[in-house]
Amino acid sequence: MLNWSQQFSICSLFDSHQYSNNYSSFDCIMAVGSLDSIVLNTTDYAALQKFTQQNNRWLFGHISFEFHDLIKVDSSKKDRIGFPLLHLYEPAIIIQINDTEVSITAGILSPEKIFEEINNISSSMQETSSAALQPAISKAEYLRIIKSLQNHILRGDCYEINFCQEFYGEAIDLSPYELYKKLSTVSPTPFSSFYRMEDKFLTCSSPERFLKKKGHKIIAQPIKGTIPRNLLNEQKDETLKTSLYHSEKDRSENVMIVDLMRNDLSRIALEGTVKVEELFGIYSFPQVHQMISTVTGVISAETSFADIIRETFPMGSMTGAPKKRVLELIDQFEPVRRGLYSGSVGYITPGGDFDFNVVIRSILYNATDKTASYQVGSGITFYSNAEDEYEECLLKAIGMQKALA
Repeated sequence: MLNWSQQFSICSLFDSHQYSNNYSSFDCIMAVGSLDSIVLNTTDYAALQKFTQQNNRWLFGHISFEFHDLIKVDSSKKDRIGFPLLHLYEPAIIIQINDTEVSITAGILSPEKIFEEINNISSSMQETSSAALQPAISKAEYLRIIKSLQNHILRGDCYEINFCQEFYGEAIDLSPYELYKKLSTVSPTPFSSFYRMEDKFLTCSSPERFLKKKGHKIIAQPIKGTIPRNLLNEQKDETLKTSLYHSEKDRSENVMIVDLMRNDLSRIALEGTVKVEELFGIYSFPQVHQMISTVTGVISAETSFADIIRETFPMGSMTGAPKKRVLELIDQFEPVRRGLYSGSVGYITPGGDFDFNVVIRSILYNATDKTASYQVGSGITFYSNAEDEYEECLLKAIGMQKALA
């Protein structure tokens, strides 16, 4: 299916890799071609509102990290890949897979012909170059910045801040399609995605949901808390899970973000409906165990997609608390813009439901500039050990490094 999609310059693929939870929607969904779209390079909520409220239709696309009006972002900071702040499109063809059922929606095109084309296309792997990406800042600089951030925390500027660092490479020839296949093989996750917008590509192995709407219910599932797995010893792997669950540091970080998400949702939810359905849940992925909590609320029928994004984006797990101040510190200390990294990709259904992930554990590629980039980060508190935080960043990069090797 992914090989067949190469003929389209606009494509979204979301694959749950058979992970299942209370809020799963499908096994796999792909949307290609564009009948109508919106591209924003400014934070224009009115334009977003107008576009998303036109008729009942499927919409797919992305929201970059800097799509907010909480602070004025330094416009001189570099974004190596160049995704716009926001892009949503109405697809020409949608393919949904659940269990053994395939559904194809294709307007005036023949679903039978599309199914035949997909079945007949070659599934062979193309050659893709290996690439070792270099850090945008040195380890010494990273450690210095963490110390500076902890001084801000000591002064009471914030409680926790998510600090990210970039690894990048230039003059790199990659096949994003094969890169996604490799990334999905080494790191299958419930919110993985492949996304193409013309010459810009995202290959994503995210384990994290940003926000889902189902009916009047809104669901956030932030991740804070990471520990490496021991795949060679099941008993030791279980011990690691227990260690993560009882970690005071990780619990402290997680509950801060849960409180932030409760606060964000309370601005759009009906009074008294915001609750924590799960606190400190431990979930296992190929390289790591992670601590995930679930916060929900109920919204009124009048609350629009644009309203929800204005009050909740960017997500708390990739910012920190309080959100406005940590966004100022992120802008001050991170040398490049995050762009689509720690933003979100997802879809809106004809009935107004939606599901968007958190773009982490992801490789971004600009095919025109032949530039590749990935970023990794962690939550910094006053009690964080800078060396440990640096190692956590490297741990989170393992899947991308294997895919690029």
